[in-house]
Amino acid sequence: MPYGEGSGRSRAGACLILELISAKTLLDERGQDVIEYALVVALIALAATAGLSTVAASIGSAFSKVGHALSTYTS
Repeated sequence: MPYGEGSGRSRAGACLILELISAKTLLDERGQDVIEYALVVALIALAATAGLSTVAASIGSAFSKVGHALSTYTS
């Protein structure tokens, strides 16, 4: 029984396989691109949110001026 319960080889073999899987998983870079793209999208969303508050204030001011001008001409 080369890989039986009493020989200890099955446990050593399992440990070796786990070490190889762990090393392979650590060296795998396939998910790195997804994380980088997610960070770029989050940064763009943050910048857009900060910029939109300024644009929204400008648009609100322009509509107020137009509304005031219209109310002046219609009165």
